[in-house]
Amino acid sequence: MIPEFLKKFELDLKPYQREVVRIKAKPRKEELLEDNLGLTTSKFLGTPFFPKDKEYPKDKTGKPMIMIAQLNFEQIPKLEFFPKNGILQLFLSSNDWYDEDSKIIYHTKEELNKQVLDDFSFLTIEDYEEIPIYKLHQLSFEKGIDNGGSEDSQFDYLFDGVDFWDFIENLPEEQEKQFGEYFDSTGHKIGGYAEFTQSDPRDYSAEQRNDIQVLQIDVDDHIMFGDSGLGHIFISQEALIKKDFSKAYFYWDCC
Repeated sequence: MIPEFLKKFELDLKPYQREVVRIKAKPRKEELLEDNLGLTTSKFLGTPFFPKDKEYPKDKTGKPMIMIAQLNFEQIPKLEFFPKNGILQLFLSSNDWYDEDSKIIYHTKEELNKQVLDDFSFLTIEDYEEIPIYKLHQLSFEKGIDNGGSEDSQFDYLFDGVDFWDFIENLPEEQEKQFGEYFDSTGHKIGGYAEFTQSDPRDYSAEQRNDIQVLQIDVDDHIMFGDSGLGHIFISQEALIKKDFSKAYFYWDCC
């Protein structure tokens, strides 16, 4: 519910609302290289679903990459433009992920019936030492609404002619707290507004300005990109509708 002191902006803010799927990531007890979840289950880290006839992703040095996130869209509440089925995966280099050495791979519904890779002995415990997710996480999903975000360049609403930060600067403490909670864009999520520790990279590129956030991985007890950083996948609306994830890109920033 919108705070009382923001009621006068309610109608203007309505078009800025976005559907979002919030992710609850529950850390599992398995050790690294162990995964008792199903191959096609949505998860952070763990053993990926991967068809045997598809080339497993390798980093710039030719080394096999680590799966960071797996989203099975049949297990996820529906969002406009997003696939209704298939599996999306984010892979990062075990050595140079911080240089954005990443691959984003989509497996179609038809590919889920193929013979799967079942021998991952080419990955070792040492490969996980620098990875920003430290434990296997089981994911559950809940659909909701994002009202806006302080760092997302696509939330450009002006409050009485002033931007987000200038407006909040003059609020009493209690109203400032309510304002921050109402426009909270933090957390693991699919879609919605993005949170950044620095700034929105889409703001610096005319081609990327309207790109959609596919996935946000936030900080928690067993996840951190750099120093309190977050990881994101972005894509254009056109490519998302076509399920052309070859056009998607990974971005992360930290303090």
